[in-house]
Order: sequence, then C-alpha cells, then structure tokens
Amino acid sequence: MRRAYLGEFEELVLLIVALHNGEAYGVSVAKELLEKTGRAVSISAVHVALHRLQEKGLVASNLGGASAERGGRRKRYFTATAHGQHTLREIRDTRNQLFDLIPNTAWT
Repeated sequence: MRRAYLGEFEELVLLIVALHNGEAYGVSVAKELLEKTGRAVSISAVHVALHRLQEKGLVASNLGGASAERGGRRKRYFTATAHGQHTLREIRDTRNQLFDLIPNTAWT
C-alpha cells in the first residue's frame, strides 16, 4: 500500500477520528479540535477533511439512525481504517525518529 501524505489539519482530524473509535462525526471532531488544540474550525472544514481522508482510504463512514433533534436527519459516523491507523503509526514513528536526532544542546 502506498504511503499517504497528510497535511497537519488532516492529521489532527484523523487522530481525533481514531480517538473517538467509530463515534466521530463532524461536530464532535470540531469540538475535540477546539478542546485539545485551542483551534476553532468550521464544520465545513472538518467535513472537507473527512471527505479527503475517506477518498484516501484512511477513514470509513456509516450513517447512524435518524433523530428528532436533528429533524430526522442521520449523522455520518467515521472510523479510522486499518490503513489510517497504520498511517498514524508511521507519522508518529517518523516524528519520533527526527526528534531523537536533535542534539540536546539545540534545546537550550
């Protein structure tokens, strides 16, 4: 499988989808981004990122049940695929390897 290259925002969205383990949807991702990073983002930006991640095979989605509070509309829930999980591990490993190469004197 070829390597997926992600921008910072896509990476954060994928991390939050993995964190929510099948219960992530647009609003929950935006709220988590604000809580964890202090970064306020529009729901539209989150939906665009989720769509791109799905096109890359990094997330999968399914529709939940309709609810009266949403006017009968159904939520689309996202989950990280095996490829998405593998990509996150690769990103983490690469970053850790690079951090380990920084000399201690560079942090003073």
